[in-house]
Amino acid sequence: MILPIIAYGNKVLKEKTIEVKKQDNGLNDLISNMFETMYNAHGVGLAAPQIGQSLRLFIVDASSFKDEERSSNGFKKVFINPQIIKESGDEELFNEGCLSIPEVREDVNRKPNITITY
Repeated sequence: MILPIIAYGNKVLKEKTIEVKKQDNGLNDLISNMFETMYNAHGVGLAAPQIGQSLRLFIVDASSFKDEERSSNGFKKVFINPQIIKESGDEELFNEGCLSIPEVREDVNRKPNITITY
């Protein structure tokens, strides 16, 4: 099911997210719907707050970058309760967009190496 994507400015995008519990009913359906929504919007990532769910959950499918970055081929993951452990390297510019701010792209500085537990 394709879900509506919440637009920039909506308060849910600034709320503190809650931890996903193992027994959360409907989690598999939610994740499936998030992928369908993301693909429909031609995105490569989507966080639960972007569909109105204040949960610590995001998805990524970076396979569209396979021509630019070979390691991204087949990189499709679900991150439940992610936590950044470490960032390293010199910041690099990358042109990014956001499904909650359609048709706007901006160069963003990010460290190239990140360690996440999830």
